[in-house]
Amino acid sequence: MKRLKKIWDWIDDRSGFTEIFMPLIKHPVPPGSKWSYVFGSATLFCLVLQVITGVALSLLYQPSSSEAYKSLQFITNDAAFGNVLRGIHYFGASGMIIMVSIHMIRVYITAAYKYPREMTWISGVILFFMTIAMGFTGQLLRWDSNGVWSSVVAAEQLGRIPFIGKWAARLLLGGDTIGGHSLSRFYSYHVFIIPAIIFLFVGYHLMLVIRNGISEPAKVGRLVDPKTYRAWYKQMLVEKGIPFWPYAAWRDVIFGALTIISIILLAIFIGPPALTGPPNPASLNANPAPDWYMLSIFSLFALMPPKIESYMIIIGPALTILILLALPFVSNKGERHPLRRPWAVFGSVCVIVFVFSLFLLGERSPWSPAFEAKPLTAKNVHSADTTVIAGSVLFYKKGCLYCHRINDQGGFKGPELSDVSLRLSPADLTIRIVNGGSNMPAYGGILSKKELNTIIAFLNSRKSK
Repeated sequence: MKRLKKIWDWIDDRSGFTEIFMPLIKHPVPPGSKWSYVFGSATLFCLVLQVITGVALSLLYQPSSSEAYKSLQFITNDAAFGNVLRGIHYFGASGMIIMVSIHMIRVYITAAYKYPREMTWISGVILFFMTIAMGFTGQLLRWDSNGVWSSVVAAEQLGRIPFIGKWAARLLLGGDTIGGHSLSRFYSYHVFIIPAIIFLFVGYHLMLVIRNGISEPAKVGRLVDPKTYRAWYKQMLVEKGIPFWPYAAWRDVIFGALTIISIILLAIFIGPPALTGPPNPASLNANPAPDWYMLSIFSLFALMPPKIESYMIIIGPALTILILLALPFVSNKGERHPLRRPWAVFGSVCVIVFVFSLFLLGERSPWSPAFEAKPLTAKNVHSADTTVIAGSVLFYKKGCLYCHRINDQGGFKGPELSDVSLRLSPADLTIRIVNGGSNMPAYGGILSKKELNTIIAFLNSRKSK
């Protein structure tokens, strides 16, 4: 032991580890920093896990359009613990996004972004969007049909941005169409460019946390005054501060360890998302869906009226980023306690409900035809008329039920037709079916006159019960 201590003393004397890191580890923090403070460190734990598993995957992954899918198959099916490794990386990304989101909500609700921590908030906002970007770029690297077509959808949305749309789409894909160059581009984004930005801002973020201190627990009536806050905070740490390690950090370690264990267990028992088959540009039946953390965004753009979609593609994200970055400058003093900031709490709840609702809608894929729809049941046909029954069968066989809903059956892409006869006359229905619509094919050349009349008879029987 004495020899080991001498070796360590020599290393420490030459390297200065103790002088550099001990002040950081032992820096004082406000008392009362409870479990609500653990989500920032849990995000860092997930980032470290992503780096380790990402490096391990990169040793087996081949970023070429001809070999990428095969290498993912090898990792998933043949490499020792490869499937678990993919699962850890996938659930680690999900965990990182969840933790950083909760951390940001906690900071916002308790107004920890106020003076002097404005730049801490701004760097955190940048890290949040970089985390989302990491998840998005990682999806294409699977090089399966779902990942590739999801990226194509994203590029198409970018292309609709006024003035810079085509340039932004080319920057994303590395060209006018998706191909091997796109895979190389996304690999560079995912492995080099975005991680470099994340490492830079993580270091800056942690430096600001050390420099400005961890925000003290909010207290009703204790206002933040930029003129006196720093002096008050320093005096409070002198009188009541506790060393970060081990008196405050133990919660971070326990929660971070539980987070990592949970991710590993999910990877073992659930595993990564299944590969959906190699990309096939000739396939017209692809039904791409992004990973869950992008699903709400896809749902929002898919469900909004087409006339405003092109404008909202640029206005929505730009306005969101502007609001988040401007927040600490618009409100950098005053109350911090949630009880005195009811609108902040209400707004946070509204955002959570809104995003979660879009997620549920996205899981239901309302913008895509429901190809798994079954023929209408007798209960939903609710008619003994042979023509109506024949019309219901034809309505299903012609694919109408994939997009339109009848009571509790069918898709969500088109208008619900449960009581369509109350809104449209047989003549109106005939015009719609024959001529089609914005997202509906024209059936005039597909249906015979008899078939058309049969479907009209069925739709004309659709009345609310």
